[in-house]
Amino acid sequence: MKYVVLGPILRILYRPEVQGLENVPDDGAAILAPNHQSFLDDFLLPLVIRKRKVVMMAKADYFDNWYTAWFFKAAGCIPVRREGGSASARALAGGIDALAAGKLVGIFPEGTRSPDGRLYRGKTGLARMALEAHVPVIPVALVGTYQAWPYDRKFPKPGRVEIRFGKPLTFERHYETPTDRFVLRSVTDEIMYEIMMLSGQEYVDDYGARIKRQIERVEAPAVDQPEQATADKSAG
Repeated sequence: MKYVVLGPILRILYRPEVQGLENVPDDGAAILAPNHQSFLDDFLLPLVIRKRKVVMMAKADYFDNWYTAWFFKAAGCIPVRREGGSASARALAGGIDALAAGKLVGIFPEGTRSPDGRLYRGKTGLARMALEAHVPVIPVALVGTYQAWPYDRKFPKPGRVEIRFGKPLTFERHYETPTDRFVLRSVTDEIMYEIMMLSGQEYVDDYGARIKRQIERVEAPAVDQPEQATADKSAG
């Protein structure tokens, strides 16, 4: 898929320009921490790292739908359920196991696609993985994928995409406190700051998922109004 089928198609449609690829190690465990603007991110990030396979941590919903499940399972992705609790803990454990095996793991710290192209607050699971596994974190910025395929559009359009890899971040000073919630928040915020500097995005100190729910609540009445108007007209 990467070299023969899907890869060549994506390269033609999006002509990805890559900066800082030398910051990705040729071997050994590391975490890639990209911003998340589009469904395309899951495909384009592994595509440009030719020398290594990237184990992506992906939304569990992709494994529940037959038309996406086949790809994410074949690609060896780790499903992440966002309801928290034991399900999230299992996903983090899967990521830590992959890192222990020396693999390159990709995880979107925002936890969801941006609703408006801005950068949103990161979740601390990424920091927990880095501290538990004692591995560096490489911030990544995908630029242009939101314009090509935002979360509320059904189909993508061609465009030009940039993928920028920052210098690895290490957190040895916190390896002894991998569960301290203040440490996890501090590490996460440091990573998000580096992503912001790479991407040039406006930062929002709120979770993207919460903003999405607010948008959906606002838009829901607008969908119902035409139906109500038709019902009122019929009644009259």
